[in-house]
Amino acid sequence: MFAKQVTATQMNRAAVVDDVFYALSNATRRKVLEQLFSGPATVSELAARFDMKLPSFVQHLSVLEKSRLVKSWKQGRVRTYEIAPERFKVAEDWLIERRQLWESRLDRFDAYVKQLKEKESQA
Repeated sequence: MFAKQVTATQMNRAAVVDDVFYALSNATRRKVLEQLFSGPATVSELAARFDMKLPSFVQHLSVLEKSRLVKSWKQGRVRTYEIAPERFKVAEDWLIERRQLWESRLDRFDAYVKQLKEKESQA
């Protein structure tokens, strides 16, 4: 049997999904996102809630920006971050696909069990 070939587009999409879920996998980064849902904030404003050194906190912001869940701009010496909502669609689409797949599998399983019960009751 031949292995399913994976296209470059599928590999790229998988890498994007990996980046998004990696960024979302950390509680600190999720809390930063929750704060940014209220509106843009500076690094200092974001870091104030966390008991960690600024370089460590900036690494979390870097992961969020690499995944493109947030975007930033610099005005003078102040860097400000905001949510990039379009990237959340990547996670949403992936979850919807998985849900549809499992609902379909469970529907087929349910039909199979009903079929077995009907055969059993006819015997």
